[in-house]
Amino acid sequence: MSSTVFRFAPSPNGYLHLGHAYSALLNFKMAQETGGKFLLRIEDIDQARCTPQLQQHMLEDLEWLGLEWDQPPRKQSEHFDAYHDAIEQLEGIGLVYRAYLTRAQLKAFISTFEQTGRSWPRDPDGAPLYPEESVVLDEAARARYQREDAPCTRRLHMDTAIRMLGGPLQWNEQGKGPQGETGALTAHPEFWGDVVLARKDTPTSYHLSVVVDDALQGVTHVVRGADLFHATSVHRILQNLLGLPDPVYHHHKLIKDSEGYKLSKSQRSLSLRELRAQGVTPTQIREQLGLC
Repeated sequence: MSSTVFRFAPSPNGYLHLGHAYSALLNFKMAQETGGKFLLRIEDIDQARCTPQLQQHMLEDLEWLGLEWDQPPRKQSEHFDAYHDAIEQLEGIGLVYRAYLTRAQLKAFISTFEQTGRSWPRDPDGAPLYPEESVVLDEAARARYQREDAPCTRRLHMDTAIRMLGGPLQWNEQGKGPQGETGALTAHPEFWGDVVLARKDTPTSYHLSVVVDDALQGVTHVVRGADLFHATSVHRILQNLLGLPDPVYHHHKLIKDSEGYKLSKSQRSLSLRELRAQGVTPTQIREQLGLC
């Protein structure tokens, strides 16, 4: 019996579109072809944007596509304790710190820095790396924040974490990266700086919860969009630090609109519900996506 386990893990913070359909159907197809399991995970850690109504719509869309999952869906919002335990494990080896800079403070600091004609370093997604707080906040301000238990994020000491590794990390890429990268690839977590592990209003982050969930669900193959290719470096270092298994990765092409832009909920890309209302069938969706 095959031991492969695939998963589709959407966030119910908007309606699903063709990009989601491609990823879900591809995972389902690969699970069937290997005689493995197909799991559904509901990534709803952002409870302000992820609503029960959107979750119900999402499940209806996936069932309409003809997908069946082998276990009840795992809802991240029901497993905050598991993510808390992971953070505590990292904190126990000195890899977590409380970061107090607000977005406004960070934006102001970087703006002032770049007015000198220099560029502040950014991660692969384009977000600015978090600076040493002592450069932005004086000692008295930092002491006051700590004393008052001010709202904060919890971040990974990336430089310290990399030193703990004792050598480079790799992952097995069965798909392709942005430049056609495939095979045994070297991870570069240093490109991401001190990533967030938990936020002020959410007791975990995408990076942390996804590696914990993949391990707890026994996921062997992570098949997801190419926009998450670089994030694999963060996931590999967290897996290593937490003693979690490393799955095979397959980053697939992104479905784009007529102007070449990635489909997006925030850009109100045509949803599966709208396509269904227009009379489009699941078979036509598969044909359009090349997944017949």
